[in-house]
Amino acid sequence: MPELTVESLATGGEGVGRFNGKTVFVPLTAPGDRVRFEVVQEKKRYLRGRMTERLDDGSGRRRPPCPVFGECGGCDWQHLAYTEQAEWKQRLVQDVLHRIGGVQAASELPILPAVSEWGYRSRVQFKCHATSEGMAIGFFRRGSHFVIDIVSCPIADERINHLLVWLRPILERFPVPETIPQVDVELGADGQARMVVHQLADAQTEAAEYLARYAAENDVALFMQTGRKSTLQHLCGPVGLGIEVDDPPLRLLYDAGGFAQVNAGQNRLLVDEVVRLAALVGTERVIDLYCGMGNLSLPLARRSASLVGIEAYQPAIVAAEQNAKTNRVENCRFLVGDAMSALPRLLDQPCDLLVLDPPRQGAKELNQALAGGAHLPTRLLYVSCDPATLARDVKGLTSTGYHLSALRPIDMFPQTHHVETIALLELE
Repeated sequence: MPELTVESLATGGEGVGRFNGKTVFVPLTAPGDRVRFEVVQEKKRYLRGRMTERLDDGSGRRRPPCPVFGECGGCDWQHLAYTEQAEWKQRLVQDVLHRIGGVQAASELPILPAVSEWGYRSRVQFKCHATSEGMAIGFFRRGSHFVIDIVSCPIADERINHLLVWLRPILERFPVPETIPQVDVELGADGQARMVVHQLADAQTEAAEYLARYAAENDVALFMQTGRKSTLQHLCGPVGLGIEVDDPPLRLLYDAGGFAQVNAGQNRLLVDEVVRLAALVGTERVIDLYCGMGNLSLPLARRSASLVGIEAYQPAIVAAEQNAKTNRVENCRFLVGDAMSALPRLLDQPCDLLVLDPPRQGAKELNQALAGGAHLPTRLLYVSCDPATLARDVKGLTSTGYHLSALRPIDMFPQTHHVETIALLELE
């Protein structure tokens, strides 16, 4: 069985070493580990391996607390001490920007570590599978659709773990539990819980009445979903769930099917850092692409002359408009539409700050959209959840005349390799 010493970590979270002149990626290893591995994939320039035995431990390794770590596909870095996780996230973001983007920020700011490395998730999607021994509720096994049954999740808010204990017998007593593939559980800032129970579209059951009775008794807002988001059905409890950002606090509501960061505490830090880097003085015209329910829009609108937010998901725009009204932020407007299609028209007038927080695939068409407008934004604040797509897009922006002024990683997802990054770009 081949051996290697893990030298570093890859952006996908795997340990990286060398064997017979090839780079080898081995999941669930730590820098300094000496391991035996078997080859599971062989390419011309690299191998992918599976650790079969750990001979020596790296200095940053620790014992993961979760009994299903390594089997469950949720976390991949629990075996790393938290300081090690934060240091590697900082290093990997900078490396990807240098290697793919070909740029180095004028100011590479230190990562904002998580306030809490455990119990931070306020939203969890539990996968469900009915078996002869009861209901398996948990997460998919790494690389498969087999459901790993869990008792609790150490990165989930403790209130969600309590709800899991409550939920299991209810689903097991359900007449046809095999029709329930997933249950989404999320918490608001005030502790309000909301569940979205997914049911197969062709299931003929009295699920709504059965589940609503238990939910109402336990003060849980309940929705059913039998397909796309358009099939969401409100059964009981408050429609909206709230988060709080900024100071003085803004309370932002969003509906089931809408998006909010899974780490509410780190989201507040992210918003504060966006506001700090924006450095608005009250005279600016701001555009916020992929604005959602106003997570960044309203704090920025408070500090600028005007703001326009764009979002393709129409219920999120309804929420953003209502949030602006409720919080008495009157200098913003929100439009439903595709961000890249709408941007050239919005740039018919000068723009002082363009903010974008795109999905994981990034904003590949951003350069083309900028070229279609009459004015280039003076500054851009790009919030990214994928360093590789951020690096690709920053590389394109530097060819348009922008330079990378500042880079700030934020650890939104402890115990995983995922990292959020804010990039500030300014016209030369």
